[in-house]
Parts: sequence; C-alpha cells; structure tokens
Amino acid sequence: MRALFSIALCLATLPLRAEVVPVPYKALAATLDQRQDFETLPHRGEPGFNLDHTLRSAGLSIGTHFQGQSLIPAPGPTGAPHDALGPGDATRPLALKTDPRGQNLSIAFHRGFGSNALLPLGPHGFDRLSGRGEGAVAVLFDADQSAIALRLHTDYATALAAPRRQGTVTLRFYDRTGRRIGVQTLRPGPSITELGFRTKQDRPRIAGLLVTNLDPGGIALDDILFQIVQRLF
Repeated sequence: MRALFSIALCLATLPLRAEVVPVPYKALAATLDQRQDFETLPHRGEPGFNLDHTLRSAGLSIGTHFQGQSLIPAPGPTGAPHDALGPGDATRPLALKTDPRGQNLSIAFHRGFGSNALLPLGPHGFDRLSGRGEGAVAVLFDADQSAIALRLHTDYATALAAPRRQGTVTLRFYDRTGRRIGVQTLRPGPSITELGFRTKQDRPRIAGLLVTNLDPGGIALDDILFQIVQRLF
C-alpha cells in the first residue's frame, strides 16, 4: 500500500503549468456573491451529522472525489490513515463520486470557526475521532469560476503538548473536461487559514476543486466563496 501511495504521489507532483494562482481571501470576499457556510443544519457538536451522499446547495455540489479518480489510504503524521489521490484521472464531463458509507462527509459545530463546518471523513470513518477531517473533499461548481476562496482549519495549537510535525494540504483545480489546471500544496499553521485563488487570465475556468490533506488533526472547511451571477465582461 505504501508503494502504491508513493507512485500516486509522484504522478501528482509531475510538473504542471500553473493556471491558477493565490490571491488574498479578503479581496475575493468583497467581490464574490455566494458563500457556502453549512449553516442550514442545526448546530451539533462533533461528530455532528453523517452525510452518506453528495451535499447539494445553490450553485455547487460537494462529494469526496470525481468520477474516474480513486482514493487510497495514506499514513498521516500521527499514523492515522488519510484519503490520498490514487491512480486514475477525472473523466469528462467532471462529475462527483462518494466513498463507502460512513467515510464521506460530516457537518458539525466547530469550535475553531465558532460555526458549522464541513469535516471530510477518512478511512477510519464517522464513528472514530481519527476518521474526522482525514478525508478528501471535492467541490463541483454549476458554472465555471474565475476565482474561488475558502477558510480552512488545520491542527489545533497545543501549547502544553510536544510539538507535532506540520502537515500538508493539497488543492487541485479542474476544468469542466476533467483536466487539472492547477495544484497548490500548503503547510498551513494550526487554526484558521484563509485561502483565495484566481485563474491567471481571470477567465472562468475552474469547474471543480479537490482538497486532500496529511494534517495531524485533520481539516475542516467553511465559507466557500464563489460566483453565481456571471459577469458580462
């Protein structure tokens, strides 16, 4: 399994001409007209609500990965398995897939955000703490986007504990045909990181986003920003 993961990681890190670049979250928050904040469900502490289906909202749908792709378990910094991108390319047209029952998505009140947030479920699943936040998240937009943003919560700071190895979060961007048009691998510090991205030509190209992680405490997502009313120029 480790050999399979190593091969997949090599494939994922092949040189790619970047068509998506980072921009400040706050700049996009002032211009994008839609926010997915997961507040349609009541506040319920972890483990929260288990979702064994895609999550549908105005302008987007959320699953775990895309048709044609596979997810394989990869060891995280603490030894708990995470979902990593395995062999297979996204197919045309881009479409969502989900994992087996109990290994998809959950929504819970998150004390870091102070609001509901999305926690992707890893191989250990909904019922175990080591499964919450270790999964993959795929976002499929109804309309192609020129810019998107999101807030990400990573490993909690633990001042009295021994320092833990910093983890990574990888964001992969796809066009409507399933072609990968950008990759960003980050090492965010503990707590909340605000992320924004725009296509280089500022043209609507982003149809989908896949987020995977090897963070010690797993990740949670909130406040996904995008555009519903399309620009005329």
